[in-house]
Amino acid sequence: MDNWIILGTLAAYKLMLLGVGLWASNRNKSESDFFLGGRGLGPWVAGLSYAASTSSAWVLLGVSGFIYTTGLSALWMIPGILMGYVVVWVWLGPRIRAETEARGHVTMTDYMAAGTGGVMRKAIALWSALLVLFCFIFYIAAQFGAAAIAFESQFGLGHFESVAIGAAVILVYSLMGGFWAVSVTDTIQGALMAIIAIALPVAALLAAGGPGEVIATLSANEPSAFLSWTGERPAFLFLGFAMGIASIGLGTFGQPHLIARLMAVKDDAARKRGFAIAMGWAVIVYAGMSTLALSGRALLGGGQEGEAMFYTLAAELFPPILAGLVIAAVLSAVMSTVDSLLIATSAAVAHDMGVARAMPGREVLISRVVMTALCVLAVILAMTLPASIFSRVLFSWSALGAAFGPILFARVAGVEPKPMAILIAITAGFFTTVLFYIYGQIGGDSLLARLAALPGDPFERIFPWLVPLVLVFVWRQSRRTGSSPDS
Repeated sequence: MDNWIILGTLAAYKLMLLGVGLWASNRNKSESDFFLGGRGLGPWVAGLSYAASTSSAWVLLGVSGFIYTTGLSALWMIPGILMGYVVVWVWLGPRIRAETEARGHVTMTDYMAAGTGGVMRKAIALWSALLVLFCFIFYIAAQFGAAAIAFESQFGLGHFESVAIGAAVILVYSLMGGFWAVSVTDTIQGALMAIIAIALPVAALLAAGGPGEVIATLSANEPSAFLSWTGERPAFLFLGFAMGIASIGLGTFGQPHLIARLMAVKDDAARKRGFAIAMGWAVIVYAGMSTLALSGRALLGGGQEGEAMFYTLAAELFPPILAGLVIAAVLSAVMSTVDSLLIATSAAVAHDMGVARAMPGREVLISRVVMTALCVLAVILAMTLPASIFSRVLFSWSALGAAFGPILFARVAGVEPKPMAILIAITAGFFTTVLFYIYGQIGGDSLLARLAALPGDPFERIFPWLVPLVLVFVWRQSRRTGSSPDS
């Protein structure tokens, strides 16, 4: 019976997504409409869709699970994540929105390559698009695979059917509605996540006896390191750990699908309100997941896997109907994350690589063909490559952040990096992240391996940012005049 409740909820949710795609289908008259929603996002859609795209199921399962297994020291990630929201919306947002609208830029790559020309502009666009394609196509496939595992375990469906059903629904509404449909569905998902992030933690906290009882239970049953803000690490290791997990927010600055929300917001007033909405959402959700993790530890002890804790508490604390809604929402969150990545990857191939320009006047059609091909490729990867392959490419958040973020910072600061500096900075940021990630995986006694293995991954997240940042600020040709729009 419970499975039928969950399945029915999922079916209703998917039908709603298809309805949104149909509603938005008439809004796509140009490439800008398809990839940026005609630059007409209001504050609620911009704010909530940004929040859902930057977090999705990761914040419900990953953040709560990390705090559940690590303790209070894991909370140092939250200030860094929230600061990422502030920097993107308050500092990067005004100039990126104004300049991309004035110059008719369609993608983040257009903005990064502004002022360059000829062969160098093509090289920057092509290289950026290839990195986005590589990172996101595997990321999309990994999301398909993760959702398929959940479907298989919950409903007994085969792997192929599980992947194909989710991919087909996402592809259809994204094809029909483009960026508008993706943004509206992500808004719905963001609202649903916020509701879950309030209801389940409150239920867990009450079941555990309230805040005082949670602290008392944890103090009596858990190691002292669990309730230590440093995790009882030595000063040097704690500093690296705290800086590393707080630096997760650095990856935000170079994500094409997130920067697209800033480019698409309709005006500066909507941007300011959108920031308040996104920030309010983040505070609610991260506070809720922190409460859930600590309450869950008090209720369940340390015997659960981190991500399983969320499902266990939902099943134990809610009646079947509500538990079904929670589980259905998480499964939907995993699947609906893909739509923003699919739009961003399609824009990289169709626009940045110039594929859509092969047929002037048919850019939207070509973009849809590209999106279909990418989705099919991701499905094939999800069904053929082992999960271990996916786990090795999920560093893409940090890698793209280090590749593109420093260039955005330079542009917004009024610095014009030389074209070759942009190309080298992208390469240096990406491959420095890859280098530290690989050394962190293989281990060993070398200096790089030891640095890469530090708790919190500070070198994987921070050092790759510093190299291109110094490069683009030093190797520049001029400083632009004029102040940025008011924030």
